[in-house]
Amino acid sequence: MALIMKYIDSMHHYMDKYGDPRTKDWPLMSSPLPTLALCLGYVYLVKVLGPRLMENRKPFQLKNTLIVYNFVQVVFSAWLFYEIGVSGWLTGHYNFRCQPVDYSNHPKTLRMVHACWWYYFSKFTEFFDTFFFVMRKKSSQVSTLHVIHHGCMPMSVWFGVKFTPGGHSTFFGLLNTFVHIVMYTYYLFTALGPQFQKYLWWKKYLTALQMVQFVLIMVHAFQLLFIDCNYPKAFVWWIGMHAVMFFFLFNEFYQSTYKANKLRREAAAAKRAADLLLLQQQQNGHTANGTAPTVNGSANGTLSNGSLVGNGTGNKAADYYVRGDLPAEMELTQRSTAQASSGTHASAQ
Repeated sequence: MALIMKYIDSMHHYMDKYGDPRTKDWPLMSSPLPTLALCLGYVYLVKVLGPRLMENRKPFQLKNTLIVYNFVQVVFSAWLFYEIGVSGWLTGHYNFRCQPVDYSNHPKTLRMVHACWWYYFSKFTEFFDTFFFVMRKKSSQVSTLHVIHHGCMPMSVWFGVKFTPGGHSTFFGLLNTFVHIVMYTYYLFTALGPQFQKYLWWKKYLTALQMVQFVLIMVHAFQLLFIDCNYPKAFVWWIGMHAVMFFFLFNEFYQSTYKANKLRREAAAAKRAADLLLLQQQQNGHTANGTAPTVNGSANGTLSNGSLVGNGTGNKAADYYVRGDLPAEMELTQRSTAQASSGTHASAQ
């Protein structure tokens, strides 16, 4: 215990010595431990406690809550993008190749410092994405990628606000807030209901946009390994490696989700085409021979999969067969035909 307390004291001493004095007394900035505790608590809540509490409960609908939440996130992200942009990146004041941290108290510099802290705070508001998934029992959405991404970000951003609030690393925040404007707009349309589904064809492009974001962050960060710039190399590696990790995680998600879905759709289309061809061949055989084909012991216009092909209903039945349905009136016709056939056969005997 004494060793742990000694380690904590030395850590606080390091923070006081090298941390930015402008953010020292800001909420959650004096020590990394509260942020770490919140991140670990988030993981425990969404992976263990939350699913356990929801196990015997019906899922919450939360439609209005989701609409309000996503709208607020769009506005919040847009405001952060604006603040980070007008404080440096979108004014020509910041250099994209090398931008050291300005530790002065100039008003524009302090505006960027405040924007950095609010960006850090936004990583906690994003926890609610997962909370809502758990409450709605959307367990498939609480993926490893999702939890790692949200669980790591507050801790990652904390170090930037503590030691380098401003300068080169804020390019990450500029790109990320722009992506979040697009992302939460997508979520907002999703929450608004089925009538907006036709506007959501671009989901896979949103994932692609996130991967492009990480590539740009990698290039922007790692260029300082080859340029003489008064910016801490430790943060170059910290930001760059985070971008590498998330790029590969998002790429794996993209491949497993969209490529697999494409293969499944192609396989389903091929099966439907083959089934339809079989129906057409059997209908052609009926026309040529004047008799209905027999499949698996069924005669007089019945097909092995329960779809009618004879008695003048072949085309309509084929349409429903492709869709995997059989309308009620066809089932009645099929049943009546079978009964009549059985009665005739019995009379003949």
